Amino acid sequence: MAPAVRLHSVVLDCPDPRTLAEFYAAVVGGTPEAWEGDEGWYVLQVPGGPRLAFQRAEGLTPSEWPRADRNSQQFHLDLDAGATWEEFDAAHARVLELGARPLDLEDREKKDFQVYADPAGHPFCLCRVENASS
Repeated sequence: MAPAVRLHSVVLDCPDPRTLAEFYAAVVGGTPEAWEGDEGWYVLQVPGGPRLAFQRAEGLTPSEWPRADRNSQQFHLDLDAGATWEEFDAAHARVLELGARPLDLEDREKKDFQVYADPAGHPFCLCRVENASS
Protein backbone atom coordinates (compact mmCIF):
# COMPACT_ATOMS: atom_id res chain seq x y z
CA MET A 1 0.00 0.00 0.00
CA ALA A 2 1.30 3.44 -0.89
CA PRO A 3 1.88 5.87 1.96
CA ALA A 4 -0.72 8.57 2.49
CA VAL A 5 1.88 11.32 2.85
CA ARG A 6 5.63 12.00 2.89
CA LEU A 7 7.47 13.36 5.91
CA HIS A 8 8.27 17.03 5.32
CA SER A 9 9.90 18.20 8.57
CA VAL A 10 10.49 17.37 12.19
CA VAL A 11 9.85 20.62 14.07
CA LEU A 12 11.24 21.42 17.50
CA ASP A 13 9.89 24.25 19.65
CA CYS A 14 12.61 26.25 21.37
CA PRO A 15 13.28 29.68 22.83
CA ASP A 16 16.12 30.44 20.36
CA PRO A 17 15.64 28.80 16.93
CA ARG A 18 18.94 30.00 15.47
CA THR A 19 21.02 28.67 18.37
CA LEU A 20 19.31 25.28 18.34
CA ALA A 21 19.55 25.03 14.54
CA GLU A 22 23.28 25.78 14.77
CA PHE A 23 23.68 23.12 17.47
CA TYR A 24 22.03 20.44 15.30
CA ALA A 25 23.94 21.60 12.20
CA ALA A 26 27.17 21.00 14.11
CA VAL A 27 25.89 17.58 15.25
CA VAL A 28 24.34 16.20 12.01
CA GLY A 29 25.54 18.57 9.26
CA GLY A 30 23.81 21.02 7.00
CA THR A 31 23.44 24.79 7.06
CA PRO A 32 20.66 26.38 9.10
CA GLU A 33 18.67 29.12 7.38
CA ALA A 34 16.02 31.50 8.63
CA TRP A 35 12.80 30.62 6.81
CA GLU A 36 11.96 33.52 4.50
CA GLY A 37 13.94 35.86 6.76
CA ASP A 38 11.86 34.96 9.83
CA GLU A 39 14.22 34.72 12.84
CA GLY A 40 11.47 32.79 14.67
CA TRP A 41 11.71 29.81 12.29
CA TYR A 42 14.94 28.13 11.14
CA VAL A 43 15.27 25.18 8.77
CA LEU A 44 18.10 22.65 8.57
CA GLN A 45 18.23 20.18 5.69
CA VAL A 46 20.20 17.25 7.08
CA PRO A 47 22.49 15.82 4.36
CA GLY A 48 20.99 12.49 3.29
CA GLY A 49 18.29 12.82 5.93
CA PRO A 50 15.16 14.66 6.98
CA ARG A 51 14.57 18.35 7.29
CA LEU A 52 14.68 19.67 10.86
CA ALA A 53 12.93 22.92 11.66
CA PHE A 54 13.09 25.04 14.78
CA GLN A 55 10.33 27.43 15.81
CA ARG A 56 10.38 30.06 18.54
CA ALA A 57 8.37 29.10 21.61
CA GLU A 58 8.85 31.63 24.38
CA GLY A 59 8.66 30.14 27.85
CA LEU A 60 9.24 26.57 26.69
CA THR A 61 9.53 24.20 29.63
CA PRO A 62 12.11 21.49 28.87
CA SER A 63 11.17 17.84 29.30
CA GLU A 64 11.80 16.26 32.67
CA TRP A 65 13.32 13.09 31.28
CA PRO A 66 12.64 10.31 32.17
CA ARG A 67 9.42 11.41 33.87
CA ALA A 68 6.23 10.49 32.06
CA ASP A 69 3.80 11.81 34.66
CA ARG A 70 4.33 15.52 33.89
CA ASN A 71 6.07 17.37 31.08
CA SER A 72 7.20 14.16 29.38
CA GLN A 73 9.60 14.12 26.45
CA GLN A 74 6.77 13.39 23.93
CA PHE A 75 9.35 12.50 21.26
CA HIS A 76 13.11 12.37 20.81
CA LEU A 77 15.69 11.99 18.06
CA ASP A 78 17.85 8.86 17.76
CA LEU A 79 21.17 9.74 16.13
CA ASP A 80 23.58 7.20 14.61
CA ALA A 81 26.91 7.68 16.41
CA GLY A 82 28.71 4.94 14.47
CA ALA A 83 29.27 1.20 14.65
CA THR A 84 32.22 1.17 17.06
CA TRP A 85 32.61 2.42 20.61
CA GLU A 86 35.50 4.59 19.39
CA GLU A 87 33.14 6.39 16.97
CA PHE A 88 30.52 6.56 19.67
CA ASP A 89 32.96 8.05 22.20
CA ALA A 90 34.05 10.68 19.67
CA ALA A 91 30.39 11.63 19.04
CA HIS A 92 29.79 11.75 22.81
CA ALA A 93 32.72 14.13 23.31
CA ARG A 94 31.60 16.31 20.40
CA VAL A 95 27.97 16.74 21.50
CA LEU A 96 29.13 17.64 25.01
CA GLU A 97 31.54 20.19 23.53
CA LEU A 98 28.64 21.66 21.53
CA GLY A 99 26.49 22.10 24.63
CA ALA A 100 24.56 18.85 25.09
CA ARG A 101 23.89 17.72 28.66
CA PRO A 102 24.03 14.02 29.66
CA LEU A 103 20.76 12.59 30.97
CA ASP A 104 21.49 8.83 31.12
CA LEU A 105 24.96 7.40 30.51
CA GLU A 106 24.50 4.13 32.41
CA ASP A 107 24.55 0.61 30.96
CA ARG A 108 25.68 1.70 27.51
CA GLU A 109 27.03 -1.73 26.59
CA LYS A 110 23.64 -3.30 27.37
CA LYS A 111 21.55 -0.65 25.63
CA ASP A 112 23.89 0.60 22.83
CA PHE A 113 22.66 4.16 23.41
CA GLN A 114 23.01 7.09 25.77
CA VAL A 115 20.55 9.91 26.41
CA TYR A 116 21.35 13.64 26.28
CA ALA A 117 19.49 16.94 26.29
CA ASP A 118 20.13 19.52 23.59
CA PRO A 119 20.68 23.16 24.62
CA ALA A 120 16.89 23.75 24.71
CA GLY A 121 16.33 20.65 26.86
CA HIS A 122 14.96 18.22 24.23
CA PRO A 123 16.11 14.64 24.85
CA PHE A 124 18.05 12.88 22.09
CA CYS A 125 19.97 9.62 21.96
CA LEU A 126 23.34 8.76 20.54
CA CYS A 127 23.02 5.19 19.30
CA ARG A 128 25.73 2.71 18.41
CA VAL A 129 24.41 1.25 15.17
CA GLU A 130 26.32 -1.85 14.05
CA ASN A 131 24.19 -2.42 10.97
CA ALA A 132 23.18 0.70 9.03
CA SER A 133 20.14 -1.09 7.54
CA SER A 134 18.42 -1.55 10.92
